[in-house]
Amino acid sequence: MSVNYRELTINGLWKNNPGLVQLLGLCPLMGTSNSTVNALGLGIATLLVLACSNAAVSMIRNAVTPAIRLPVFVMIIAALTTCIELLMQAYTYQLYMILGVFIPLITTNCIILGRAEAFAAKNNVLSSAYDGFIMGLGFALVLLAIGIVRELLGTGMLFANMHLLLGPIATNWTWVVFENYQGFLLAILPPGAFLVMGLLIALKNHIDDRVLARKPVEVVTSAAADRRVRVTGVVE
Repeated sequence: MSVNYRELTINGLWKNNPGLVQLLGLCPLMGTSNSTVNALGLGIATLLVLACSNAAVSMIRNAVTPAIRLPVFVMIIAALTTCIELLMQAYTYQLYMILGVFIPLITTNCIILGRAEAFAAKNNVLSSAYDGFIMGLGFALVLLAIGIVRELLGTGMLFANMHLLLGPIATNWTWVVFENYQGFLLAILPPGAFLVMGLLIALKNHIDDRVLARKPVEVVTSAAADRRVRVTGVVE
């Protein structure tokens, strides 16, 4: 099967974004996006599991019967999630404790099983791994955007506690955007996640509508130019 990597990229990052369009994986989006470091940590973990599980599913797609396909997919995803969990315990233990149950719950994330069934089970390893990476990146970027907005509105700072993920090199990365900021508690509470998520979806829909509104004008202009070329034989 021929795979269009440009189309996969556009779908994963924009047209079919897991967070903004498919509205999958909303629990981690809402539960861990109250800061940049939490959002980035879970986003990277989900991306790695999604890319690796897609590749693994593609490798065994012809060796597994339909009767046991879904249980096998779940076992693969669970094994990879456990690997990520152990790595986080070893290298980012404090962040792992903060994220808590949302790390093992990557196993039940609908995005991962959905891509395994819809794409990886039907395509080669390279394209499946790329699809998983792009879908995971799209999800991670939405998660990161929500985390940045909520942290900024809630605390007036950005990139606080980044050392929990990146180590001592990020100890002094905290950026105080608003001095003497009193904080906006709603932004870092669960309702704040719903509000920011709704605003991001509205922004994406607005951009799509603007792009769609311009297309007929471009088509008409192009058609008119083609008619002039055919009549006059001159390319403008």
